[in-house]
Amino acid sequence: MAGFYPPQVKPVMKFSIEQAEEFVSSIFENNGVLPDNARSVARALVAAEAAGQGGHGVRRIPAYIGQLRVGKIDGKARPVATQMRPAVLSVDAGHGYAYPAIDLVVEKLPDIARSQGIALGLIGRSHHAGVMALTVERFAEQGLVAFMVANAPASMAPWGGIKPLYGTNPIAFAAPVDDADPLVIDLALSKVARGKIMAARQKGVEIPNDWALDASGQPTTDPNEAINGTMVPAGEAKGAALALMVEVMAAGLTGGHFGFQASSLLDDTGTAPSLGHTIIAIDPLIAGDDVFAKRLALMASEIEGQENARLPGRRSQGIRKQSLENGIVIEDDILAQIKAL
Repeated sequence: MAGFYPPQVKPVMKFSIEQAEEFVSSIFENNGVLPDNARSVARALVAAEAAGQGGHGVRRIPAYIGQLRVGKIDGKARPVATQMRPAVLSVDAGHGYAYPAIDLVVEKLPDIARSQGIALGLIGRSHHAGVMALTVERFAEQGLVAFMVANAPASMAPWGGIKPLYGTNPIAFAAPVDDADPLVIDLALSKVARGKIMAARQKGVEIPNDWALDASGQPTTDPNEAINGTMVPAGEAKGAALALMVEVMAAGLTGGHFGFQASSLLDDTGTAPSLGHTIIAIDPLIAGDDVFAKRLALMASEIEGQENARLPGRRSQGIRKQSLENGIVIEDDILAQIKAL
Protein backbone atom coordinates (compact mmCIF):
# COMPACT_ATOMS: atom_id res chain seq x y z
CA MET A 1 0.00 0.00 0.00
CA ALA A 2 2.35 2.68 -1.31
CA GLY A 3 1.93 6.10 0.20
CA PHE A 4 0.03 4.78 3.19
CA TYR A 5 2.20 6.78 5.60
CA PRO A 6 2.33 10.53 4.86
CA PRO A 7 5.91 11.58 5.68
CA GLN A 8 4.79 14.53 7.81
CA VAL A 9 2.54 12.42 10.03
CA LYS A 10 3.74 10.50 13.09
CA PRO A 11 3.19 6.78 12.39
CA VAL A 12 0.17 6.24 14.65
CA MET A 13 -2.83 5.07 12.70
CA LYS A 14 -6.46 4.29 13.39
CA PHE A 15 -8.11 1.69 11.16
CA SER A 16 -11.56 0.32 10.68
CA ILE A 17 -11.63 -3.48 10.94
CA GLU A 18 -11.95 -3.73 7.14
CA GLN A 19 -9.04 -1.32 6.57
CA ALA A 20 -6.87 -3.16 9.07
CA GLU A 21 -7.56 -6.53 7.46
CA GLU A 22 -6.75 -5.13 4.02
CA PHE A 23 -3.57 -3.49 5.31
CA VAL A 24 -2.31 -6.59 7.14
CA SER A 25 -3.27 -8.89 4.28
CA SER A 26 -1.32 -6.74 1.84
CA ILE A 27 1.83 -7.05 3.96
CA PHE A 28 1.68 -10.84 3.77
CA GLU A 29 0.77 -10.91 0.08
CA ASN A 30 3.67 -8.57 -0.69
CA ASN A 31 5.94 -11.07 1.03
CA GLY A 32 4.78 -13.97 -1.15
CA VAL A 33 1.96 -15.45 0.93
CA LEU A 34 -0.97 -16.85 -1.08
CA PRO A 35 -3.88 -14.34 -1.09
CA ASP A 36 -6.29 -16.73 0.66
CA ASN A 37 -3.72 -17.50 3.34
CA ALA A 38 -2.85 -13.83 3.76
CA ARG A 39 -6.50 -12.94 4.24
CA SER A 40 -6.95 -15.74 6.79
CA VAL A 41 -3.93 -14.56 8.80
CA ALA A 42 -5.06 -10.93 8.59
CA ARG A 43 -8.56 -11.74 9.83
CA ALA A 44 -7.14 -13.63 12.82
CA LEU A 45 -4.57 -11.00 13.81
CA VAL A 46 -7.00 -8.11 13.45
CA ALA A 47 -9.70 -10.01 15.36
CA ALA A 48 -7.20 -10.59 18.18
CA GLU A 49 -6.38 -6.89 18.21
CA ALA A 50 -10.06 -5.98 18.20
CA ALA A 51 -10.67 -8.29 21.16
CA GLY A 52 -7.98 -6.55 23.22
CA GLN A 53 -5.47 -9.38 22.83
CA GLY A 54 -2.61 -7.34 21.41
CA GLY A 55 0.02 -9.96 22.25
CA HIS A 56 -1.60 -12.22 19.65
CA GLY A 57 -2.45 -9.41 17.23
CA VAL A 58 -0.46 -7.18 14.90
CA ARG A 59 2.59 -7.38 17.18
CA ARG A 60 3.08 -10.86 15.74
CA ILE A 61 3.57 -9.52 12.21
CA PRO A 62 7.37 -8.91 12.35
CA ALA A 63 8.00 -12.43 13.70
CA TYR A 64 5.55 -13.98 11.23
CA ILE A 65 7.22 -12.25 8.29
CA GLY A 66 10.74 -12.93 9.54
CA GLN A 67 9.97 -16.65 9.80
CA LEU A 68 8.37 -16.59 6.37
CA ARG A 69 11.47 -15.08 4.77
CA VAL A 70 13.81 -17.78 6.09
CA GLY A 71 11.45 -20.63 5.22
CA LYS A 72 10.41 -21.44 8.78
CA ILE A 73 6.82 -20.87 7.60
CA ASP A 74 5.53 -21.83 4.16
CA GLY A 75 3.23 -19.02 3.05
CA LYS A 76 2.12 -21.05 0.03
CA ALA A 77 1.06 -24.13 1.99
CA ARG A 78 -2.57 -25.13 1.48
CA PRO A 79 -4.10 -27.11 4.36
CA VAL A 80 -5.29 -30.58 3.41
CA ALA A 81 -8.22 -32.23 5.22
CA THR A 82 -8.76 -35.99 5.48
CA GLN A 83 -11.72 -37.61 7.23
CA MET A 84 -9.93 -40.46 9.00
CA ARG A 85 -13.03 -41.89 10.71
CA PRO A 86 -16.70 -40.86 10.58
CA ALA A 87 -16.14 -38.44 13.46
CA VAL A 88 -12.45 -37.61 12.96
CA LEU A 89 -11.09 -34.90 10.67
CA SER A 90 -7.33 -34.59 10.26
CA VAL A 91 -5.84 -31.44 8.74
CA ASP A 92 -2.23 -31.09 7.64
CA ALA A 93 -1.23 -27.41 7.88
CA GLY A 94 1.86 -28.13 5.80
CA HIS A 95 4.15 -25.97 7.98
CA GLY A 96 2.09 -22.95 6.99
CA TYR A 97 0.30 -20.48 9.21
CA ALA A 98 -2.23 -22.06 11.55
CA TYR A 99 -5.19 -19.91 10.56
CA PRO A 100 -5.97 -21.39 7.12
CA ALA A 101 -5.99 -24.86 8.72
CA ILE A 102 -8.19 -23.63 11.57
CA ASP A 103 -10.57 -22.05 9.06
CA LEU A 104 -10.81 -25.40 7.27
CA VAL A 105 -11.72 -27.19 10.50
CA VAL A 106 -14.31 -24.54 11.36
CA GLU A 107 -15.80 -25.05 7.91
CA LYS A 108 -15.97 -28.86 7.95
CA LEU A 109 -16.25 -30.01 11.58
CA PRO A 110 -19.76 -28.69 12.39
CA ASP A 111 -21.46 -30.93 9.81
CA ILE A 112 -19.54 -33.93 11.14
CA ALA A 113 -20.54 -33.06 14.72
CA ARG A 114 -24.20 -32.79 13.76
CA SER A 115 -24.04 -36.11 11.92
CA GLN A 116 -22.12 -38.04 14.58
CA GLY A 117 -23.05 -36.11 17.71
CA ILE A 118 -19.40 -35.35 18.41
CA ALA A 119 -16.43 -34.63 16.14
CA LEU A 120 -12.67 -34.48 16.60
CA GLY A 121 -10.53 -32.10 14.57
CA LEU A 122 -6.77 -32.67 14.54
CA ILE A 123 -4.38 -30.11 13.07
CA GLY A 124 -0.73 -31.08 12.60
CA ARG A 125 2.45 -29.46 11.27
CA SER A 126 1.08 -26.11 12.34
CA HIS A 127 2.15 -22.78 13.80
CA HIS A 128 0.84 -20.23 16.34
CA ALA A 129 -2.85 -20.92 17.10
CA GLY A 130 -3.56 -17.32 18.14
CA VAL A 131 -6.54 -16.35 20.30
CA MET A 132 -8.36 -19.65 20.61
CA ALA A 133 -11.42 -17.99 22.14
CA LEU A 134 -12.12 -16.59 18.69
CA THR A 135 -11.97 -20.11 17.21
CA VAL A 136 -14.21 -21.92 19.69
CA GLU A 137 -16.68 -19.03 19.63
CA ARG A 138 -17.22 -19.65 15.92
CA PHE A 139 -18.55 -23.12 16.78
CA ALA A 140 -20.76 -21.81 19.58
CA GLU A 141 -22.28 -19.28 17.20
CA GLN A 142 -23.43 -22.31 15.18
CA GLY A 143 -25.07 -23.88 18.24
CA LEU A 144 -22.23 -26.28 19.10
CA VAL A 145 -20.15 -26.81 22.20
CA ALA A 146 -16.42 -26.61 21.44
CA PHE A 147 -13.22 -27.45 23.29
CA MET A 148 -9.75 -26.66 21.92
CA VAL A 149 -6.18 -27.19 23.06
CA ALA A 150 -2.90 -26.22 21.40
CA ASN A 151 0.68 -26.74 22.42
CA ALA A 152 3.44 -24.19 22.05
CA PRO A 153 7.25 -24.09 22.13
CA ALA A 154 8.65 -24.93 25.56
CA SER A 155 8.58 -22.03 28.00
CA MET A 156 7.40 -23.70 31.21
CA ALA A 157 9.22 -26.24 33.36
CA PRO A 158 7.61 -29.26 35.01
CA TRP A 159 6.76 -28.38 38.60
CA GLY A 160 9.99 -28.36 40.63
CA GLY A 161 12.25 -28.17 37.57
CA ILE A 162 13.98 -25.26 35.83
CA LYS A 163 14.32 -26.60 32.26
CA PRO A 164 11.37 -25.65 30.00
CA LEU A 165 9.55 -28.67 28.57
CA TYR A 166 5.95 -27.50 28.10
CA GLY A 167 4.47 -24.57 26.26
CA THR A 168 2.03 -22.12 27.83
CA ASN A 169 -0.47 -24.48 26.16
CA PRO A 170 -3.84 -22.68 26.13
CA ILE A 171 -7.22 -24.30 26.67
CA ALA A 172 -10.39 -22.79 25.21
CA PHE A 173 -14.08 -23.66 25.55
CA ALA A 174 -17.29 -22.16 24.17
CA ALA A 175 -21.00 -22.94 24.34
CA PRO A 176 -24.14 -21.22 23.05
CA VAL A 177 -26.25 -19.16 25.48
CA ASP A 178 -29.87 -18.41 24.63
CA ASP A 179 -30.43 -14.78 23.57
CA ALA A 180 -26.87 -13.79 24.45
CA ASP A 181 -23.28 -13.99 23.30
CA PRO A 182 -21.71 -17.44 23.77
CA LEU A 183 -19.98 -18.44 26.95
CA VAL A 184 -16.26 -18.39 26.13
CA ILE A 185 -13.40 -19.50 28.37
CA ASP A 186 -9.81 -19.11 27.14
CA LEU A 187 -6.78 -19.41 29.35
CA ALA A 188 -3.10 -20.08 29.07
CA LEU A 189 -1.66 -22.53 31.55
CA SER A 190 1.06 -20.08 32.48
CA LYS A 191 0.16 -17.33 34.94
CA VAL A 192 -0.02 -14.92 31.98
CA ALA A 193 0.12 -15.44 28.24
CA ARG A 194 3.65 -15.31 26.82
CA GLY A 195 2.44 -12.72 24.31
CA LYS A 196 2.30 -10.19 27.17
CA ILE A 197 6.00 -10.69 27.82
CA MET A 198 6.73 -10.36 24.10
CA ALA A 199 4.77 -7.08 24.04
CA ALA A 200 6.68 -5.79 27.10
CA ARG A 201 9.97 -6.62 25.39
CA GLN A 202 8.92 -4.74 22.25
CA LYS A 203 7.89 -1.72 24.33
CA GLY A 204 11.02 -1.86 26.48
CA VAL A 205 9.13 -2.04 29.78
CA GLU A 206 9.44 -4.28 32.84
CA ILE A 207 7.04 -7.08 33.78
CA PRO A 208 5.66 -7.97 37.23
CA ASN A 209 8.04 -10.22 39.18
CA ASP A 210 5.53 -13.07 39.48
CA TRP A 211 5.07 -13.70 35.76
CA ALA A 212 8.30 -15.53 34.92
CA LEU A 213 11.60 -16.92 36.16
CA ASP A 214 15.06 -16.36 34.70
CA ALA A 215 17.26 -19.20 33.45
CA SER A 216 18.42 -19.95 37.00
CA GLY A 217 14.86 -20.24 38.30
CA GLN A 218 14.69 -16.84 40.02
CA PRO A 219 11.82 -14.32 39.62
CA THR A 220 12.57 -11.58 37.09
CA THR A 221 11.10 -8.26 35.93
CA ASP A 222 13.22 -8.22 32.75
CA PRO A 223 11.19 -9.47 29.74
CA ASN A 224 14.41 -10.53 28.00
CA GLU A 225 15.40 -12.70 30.96
CA ALA A 226 11.84 -14.03 31.04
CA ILE A 227 11.94 -15.05 27.37
CA ASN A 228 15.18 -16.92 28.05
CA GLY A 229 13.87 -18.43 31.29
CA THR A 230 10.55 -20.07 32.13
CA MET A 231 6.97 -18.98 32.64
CA VAL A 232 5.33 -19.42 36.04
CA PRO A 233 2.48 -21.95 35.68
CA ALA A 234 -1.05 -20.94 36.65
CA GLY A 235 -1.98 -22.75 39.85
CA GLU A 236 1.59 -23.94 40.34
CA ALA A 237 1.75 -27.76 40.16
CA LYS A 238 -1.81 -28.01 38.85
CA GLY A 239 -1.06 -25.73 35.91
CA ALA A 240 2.09 -27.67 35.05
CA ALA A 241 0.12 -30.94 35.09
CA LEU A 242 -2.55 -29.48 32.80
CA ALA A 243 0.18 -28.25 30.43
CA LEU A 244 1.42 -31.84 30.17
CA MET A 245 -2.14 -32.96 29.40
CA VAL A 246 -2.29 -30.46 26.53
CA GLU A 247 1.04 -31.69 25.15
CA VAL A 248 -0.50 -35.17 24.94
CA MET A 249 -3.83 -33.99 23.50
CA ALA A 250 -2.35 -31.52 21.00
CA ALA A 251 1.05 -32.85 19.97
CA GLY A 252 0.59 -36.50 20.90
CA LEU A 253 -2.64 -36.99 18.94
CA THR A 254 -1.58 -34.95 15.89
CA GLY A 255 2.01 -36.14 15.57
CA GLY A 256 3.23 -32.60 16.16
CA HIS A 257 6.37 -31.62 18.01
CA PHE A 258 6.23 -31.56 21.78
CA GLY A 259 7.03 -28.15 23.24
CA PHE A 260 10.67 -29.03 23.97
CA GLN A 261 11.12 -30.13 20.33
CA ALA A 262 9.57 -27.03 18.74
CA SER A 263 11.48 -23.94 17.67
CA SER A 264 10.42 -20.52 18.90
CA LEU A 265 7.41 -18.65 17.53
CA LEU A 266 9.17 -15.37 18.33
CA ASP A 267 12.27 -15.50 16.11
CA ASP A 268 13.47 -16.75 12.73
CA THR A 269 15.90 -19.41 13.91
CA GLY A 270 15.43 -23.15 13.70
CA THR A 271 13.12 -25.29 11.62
CA ALA A 272 9.32 -25.14 11.41
CA PRO A 273 7.71 -25.36 14.89
CA SER A 274 5.34 -28.13 13.67
CA LEU A 275 2.86 -27.69 16.53
CA GLY A 276 -0.47 -29.42 17.03
CA HIS A 277 -4.02 -28.25 17.79
CA THR A 278 -7.00 -30.38 18.75
CA ILE A 279 -10.65 -29.29 18.54
CA ILE A 280 -13.65 -31.22 19.85
CA ALA A 281 -17.10 -30.11 18.70
CA ILE A 282 -20.27 -31.45 20.33
CA ASP A 283 -23.85 -31.13 19.14
CA PRO A 284 -25.91 -30.48 22.32
CA LEU A 285 -28.91 -32.09 20.61
CA ILE A 286 -27.36 -35.48 21.47
CA ALA A 287 -29.02 -35.01 24.88
CA GLY A 288 -32.37 -35.42 23.10
CA ASP A 289 -33.83 -31.95 23.47
CA ASP A 290 -33.24 -28.36 22.41
CA VAL A 291 -33.01 -26.66 25.80
CA PHE A 292 -29.21 -26.63 26.25
CA ALA A 293 -28.76 -22.95 25.39
CA LYS A 294 -31.72 -22.02 27.61
CA ARG A 295 -30.27 -23.94 30.55
CA LEU A 296 -26.94 -22.23 30.02
CA ALA A 297 -28.72 -18.88 30.03
CA LEU A 298 -30.05 -19.78 33.48
CA MET A 299 -26.53 -20.47 34.73
CA ALA A 300 -25.28 -17.25 33.16
CA SER A 301 -28.00 -15.21 34.86
CA GLU A 302 -27.11 -16.74 38.23
CA ILE A 303 -23.45 -15.78 37.76
CA GLU A 304 -24.14 -12.28 36.52
CA GLY A 305 -26.74 -11.78 39.24
CA GLN A 306 -23.98 -11.72 41.84
CA GLU A 307 -22.39 -8.37 42.57
CA ASN A 308 -18.96 -7.99 40.92
CA ALA A 309 -19.26 -11.40 39.22
CA ARG A 310 -18.76 -11.59 35.47
CA LEU A 311 -19.24 -14.35 32.95
CA PRO A 312 -15.95 -15.44 31.33
CA GLY A 313 -15.41 -13.92 27.90
CA ARG A 314 -17.74 -10.96 28.34
CA ARG A 315 -14.99 -8.37 28.70
CA SER A 316 -13.28 -9.42 25.47
CA GLN A 317 -16.62 -9.60 23.65
CA GLY A 318 -17.42 -6.06 24.81
CA ILE A 319 -14.07 -4.74 23.62
CA ARG A 320 -14.61 -6.42 20.25
CA LYS A 321 -18.02 -4.79 19.81
CA GLN A 322 -16.49 -1.39 20.51
CA SER A 323 -13.71 -2.10 18.02
CA LEU A 324 -16.25 -3.03 15.33
CA GLU A 325 -17.83 0.40 15.82
CA ASN A 326 -14.75 2.53 16.48
CA GLY A 327 -11.91 0.66 14.77
CA ILE A 328 -8.49 -0.19 16.19
CA VAL A 329 -5.30 1.79 16.74
CA ILE A 330 -1.91 0.31 15.86
CA GLU A 331 0.70 1.66 18.27
CA ASP A 332 3.56 3.69 16.87
CA ASP A 333 6.37 1.31 17.86
CA ILE A 334 4.88 -1.70 16.10
CA LEU A 335 3.64 0.42 13.20
CA ALA A 336 7.23 1.50 12.56
CA GLN A 337 8.31 -2.15 12.47
CA ILE A 338 5.46 -3.03 10.15
CA LYS A 339 6.31 -0.10 7.87
CA ALA A 340 9.84 -1.49 7.51
CA LEU A 341 8.34 -4.69 6.08
